[in-house]
Amino acid sequence: MSRVDYFRDPNAPKANSVVPSVTAVVLDDAGELLLIHKTDNDLWALPGGGHDIGERVGDTVVREVLEETGITVEIDSIVGLYTDPQHVLAYDDGEVRQQFSICFRAHPTGGSLRTSSESKEVRWVDPADLDDLDIHPSMRLRIQHGLDDSRQEPYIG
Repeated sequence: MSRVDYFRDPNAPKANSVVPSVTAVVLDDAGELLLIHKTDNDLWALPGGGHDIGERVGDTVVREVLEETGITVEIDSIVGLYTDPQHVLAYDDGEVRQQFSICFRAHPTGGSLRTSSESKEVRWVDPADLDDLDIHPSMRLRIQHGLDDSRQEPYIG
């Protein structure tokens, strides 16, 4: 299934659903960031995905990172809550989802890089090289917040 991200676009379709989801800013010991090249929108992004019924949100983070990247993680903290109603995701089946994402900081505990049906490429990226990648503005915001060690409180927006 493909999707189009609309971010503060006055011509965006109206949202007709909200699905809680997570993303993870995962940094290795060298300070490199775990990113995936997504199959649904062809953009680079933090690993993450939808929260399932009967699951703790922390378990969602661990499951999604492992499913999309092959890396096992442990959660360190919350980066922020991203619920901007002007960011919607339009899917080809007619669903238009308002963003509702909780972003976490995590560190790797094992595994090895691999792709999935949701990720056509997975790699560790030096933060200095982020400008070379096609990343959606809302994802860049999460990455910026996740890399900022001086942030005392989670972002809420």
